[in-house]
Amino acid sequence: MSLSVGIVGLPNAGKSTLFNALTKAHAAVGAFPFTTIEPNTGVVPVPDPRLHQLAELFHPPKVIPATVTFTDIAGLVRGASQGEGLGNQFLGHVRAADAIAFVLRAFSASEVGHVEGQVDPTRDLEILELELALADLGALDRRLDRAGRTARAGAGAKEAQMEAGALARVRAALDQGIPARAVQLAKDEEPFVRDCQLLTAKPVIYVANVDEDELGRDPEAGPAAPILARAQQEGADFVAVSAKLEAELSELEPSEAAEFLLGMGLDEAGLPRLSRAGYHALRLLTFFTAGDKEVRAWTVRQGATAVDAAGAIHTDFARGFIRAEVCNWAELVAAGGYPGVRERGQRRLEGKEYLTKDGDVMHFLFNV
Repeated sequence: MSLSVGIVGLPNAGKSTLFNALTKAHAAVGAFPFTTIEPNTGVVPVPDPRLHQLAELFHPPKVIPATVTFTDIAGLVRGASQGEGLGNQFLGHVRAADAIAFVLRAFSASEVGHVEGQVDPTRDLEILELELALADLGALDRRLDRAGRTARAGAGAKEAQMEAGALARVRAALDQGIPARAVQLAKDEEPFVRDCQLLTAKPVIYVANVDEDELGRDPEAGPAAPILARAQQEGADFVAVSAKLEAELSELEPSEAAEFLLGMGLDEAGLPRLSRAGYHALRLLTFFTAGDKEVRAWTVRQGATAVDAAGAIHTDFARGFIRAEVCNWAELVAAGGYPGVRERGQRRLEGKEYLTKDGDVMHFLFNV
């Protein structure tokens, strides 16, 4: 499953530095606007202790984690929706992402200029959201005009009227500063809005790029407090990182990085939290296949059936699906393997409509 999180922010917010640390891709970094023009893309593993516990049980030669794709998108500026900077091109790159990580500068390095003159993450977020909302308003106006003409023409009028009503409600919300993702829609209205590919409809992660000495402190008392409050209000993920520190850690061996973090009083770097937040924002869940040859984490959307999970491995599995043998990863580890969960009655046979649960270990039976 190829789903991506677009890293979005003003120029010099630390997007490319963070992206490089995530992917070790060495995208261009500079203390001036528009260092990034074409988007850089990297696939990032999602840390999952469950995978390692299953690997310790089976000792396979291959252990494959779930992944999230991150895309480093060039900085947006005021007027991007009107073509300022490289606006329309960049907005197209944002539109191609499945979720957005807003990287907001909350660090104080004077040697790195700020396009707005001074550090203010709240103002920066307002600029980003305004530009995305303005782009969405333009898209909605075009669709509303088309729906109106269809409604007046007679053929398909009822559906066009429903579309116009849903889009008008989203437009009214945007006029009030409410993003499309916060608008409640009826199930039959959702496809109309989804077809518009609205930027403000995408799930978001709020990433505060802070100074090193802010890490480990209560973010509610620091410069990222307003961003945390916004994330909590929306029920969105919030991650505080120091992109500069993450870049330094990415150059170290894992054992050296762990020791360095321990010396700073930190249990974990920011990047694992960010990759998990991306996974969460994309509304994904993990199921596993596990055996002596391979332990692997697979990704499906929340609400996926057993057939969907089978198809994530191979289309033949879905096409010839008979049933799935399913157990919970923790029960499998506790039982010491498949014979143990069978003896305990914890391995079940499930049909096509079974809803895959996060942490399921699945084995599929199918006709070739």
